Amino acid sequence: MLETQTARTAAPALPPELQSPRAKLVYLYLTTKGDATVSEMGDSLGMKKLSLYSILKTLRKEGMVDCDGDTYTLN
Repeated sequence: MLETQTARTAAPALPPELQSPRAKLVYLYLTTKGDATVSEMGDSLGMKKLSLYSILKTLRKEGMVDCDGDTYTLN
């Protein structure tokens, strides 16, 4: 009988202040990607840039995300 092993990785913990499902999605994306532009996030997540800018603005005000030029990273 062949046994297969599955890699189990824990999902990154989300900050409790994140309430919006879209904000959680952007946060998790940046957790896995490291950094990204709005265009990259939009293409990968299927979200409109206007929505992403709004979410990223909120995340920046909360001190969770930083922006260097066009690139966003987690703090």
